[in-house]
Amino acid sequence: MKTIIEPFKIKSVEPIYFNSEIDRKSILAKAFYNPFLIPSTEVIIDLLTDSGTSAMSSNQWAGIMQGDESYAGSPSFFRFEAAVQKITGLPIIIPTHQGRAAEKILFSILGAKGKYFLSNTLFDTTRANIEFSGAEGIDLICEEGKNTAIAAPFKGNINIEELKKTIEAKGAENIPLCLITITNNSGGGQPVSMENIRQAHAVCKAHQIPLYIDACRFAENAFFIKQRENGYAQHSIQEIVKEMFSYADGCTMSAKKDAFANIGGFLALRDEGLALHCRNLLVITEGFPTYGGLAGRDLEAIAIGLEEVMQEDYLNYRIKSIEYLGEKLTKAGVPIMQPTGGHAVYLDAKAFLPHIPVAQYPGQALVCALYLSGGIRTVEIGSLMFGKYDKDHQLIPAKLELVRLAIPRRVYTQSHIDYVAEVIIEVFQNRAEIKGLSIVEESELLRHFTAKLKPINT
Repeated sequence: MKTIIEPFKIKSVEPIYFNSEIDRKSILAKAFYNPFLIPSTEVIIDLLTDSGTSAMSSNQWAGIMQGDESYAGSPSFFRFEAAVQKITGLPIIIPTHQGRAAEKILFSILGAKGKYFLSNTLFDTTRANIEFSGAEGIDLICEEGKNTAIAAPFKGNINIEELKKTIEAKGAENIPLCLITITNNSGGGQPVSMENIRQAHAVCKAHQIPLYIDACRFAENAFFIKQRENGYAQHSIQEIVKEMFSYADGCTMSAKKDAFANIGGFLALRDEGLALHCRNLLVITEGFPTYGGLAGRDLEAIAIGLEEVMQEDYLNYRIKSIEYLGEKLTKAGVPIMQPTGGHAVYLDAKAFLPHIPVAQYPGQALVCALYLSGGIRTVEIGSLMFGKYDKDHQLIPAKLELVRLAIPRRVYTQSHIDYVAEVIIEVFQNRAEIKGLSIVEESELLRHFTAKLKPINT
């Protein structure tokens, strides 16, 4: 098999600033052991997120120059609207400045105390917006998705039997919608099968519960379906995407992921009545319905990016490059979520650092060790991000303790990824030296963004 090469050429570059481990030790302490608080110029390889960090194409940059900044009725909006309608088949398109804004609008209208939103797994901002409305989010991940070592093809699936039981227990009238996240970000970037989406649609339809899709990484999920699910090998990505959305009553999307854009998102709907409420709230919080908090140039970039992301040569490179990093780490004995996902490699922090109890945040300890050793910035997806407290203020840990290495699209080359692998393997070999952390200061919602921590030296 020949080397997988990048299906693009580099036209513009930006510098990486190198620093020493001594420098990074001081930087990490000043950031209270939270890489979100580290200036990006002090990061060598930034894998904190794949959101808004992609490299845009020359066509997208050219489209930006065509952006029309009219307050209302901009032609850029109509190009954006047509692109989203073509891909999703959903008729009502509401632009927002990013995905969480779409979530805020949707859950502010549908959520309330006593309401429940069901999902394969909710990501951080989605859950926060649900909880802010007074409602509760319930994750119903399939059984194989709970085990990092199992190499099942569709570990992002929602558990259909648990979905049925939860609807019966909570009452369909108390469930405004079910949300399927593709790919399943909190669950290790794992894909959802078409059959699972189809079954979830059937269950929801039988109970008159709308089914929505969190479509941030819809194209990557479609590629996995093409590669792994019987009956789809000969289908185009466009055909698979069209079928996925045909089962949905609506979707939210952060265009900062699979649309290669640096900002932007949208809410897409079939329900005209709900859309009216959403647009009313949009005007108050985001802007007029034909720009929704975005500049015309952003709408142009998103429209072009949505088409580019479905190019099969790109998707093949994207998924194979993630597999490449996963295979290097697995060969060295590093425990990761198996198989590798679409946009990231997830380290199993609990298996990586078995000597650190979950109450001392092994994922965050590993995040800090990777930065200290090699200047690599990553993110914890575990008990710092998703942990709760009981009535005695004791930690209720997350189901998984992961560290996500989110690979920005079209940004890093193979040599960068080789460096990442070398640093991780070195940290793994010296893992016994890593200490746990305790929280010094935290916010009520999305605490991982701003939390301050300190090492446990005992």
